[in-house]
Amino acid sequence: MAMTHLIQSDHAVALFSAVPKEYNCAQSVAKAFGRDDLVTMLKTCGGGRAEGGLCGALYAALHLLPADKRETTKEQFQGMAGDVLCRAIRKEGKTPCKECVRIAADLVASRDEPQV
Repeated sequence: MAMTHLIQSDHAVALFSAVPKEYNCAQSVAKAFGRDDLVTMLKTCGGGRAEGGLCGALYAALHLLPADKRETTKEQFQGMAGDVLCRAIRKEGKTPCKECVRIAADLVASRDEPQV
């Protein structure tokens, strides 16, 4: 699990950071876990446009997890990123988007039953 965990997190960050930009934060997390079926749906979820203003990376992570793991994941993400809302995270300026992608991917990878 540890090696896969690193590979998926690194892959998500690489997808997000690639030039030219092909994937937003949400798409990068989904794609890193092989969920190409979610990539199109998540196209409009970057830059604070995910449902409820959530961080797009977190929003994607929640789609990859079973319902019973989502609330805990949101709490852990908030503890690590400072908030769950994209605009609040960006306003604070302490957690760059690339780090939010890594945090979200790490949280998915650390769960026992990702929906991939």
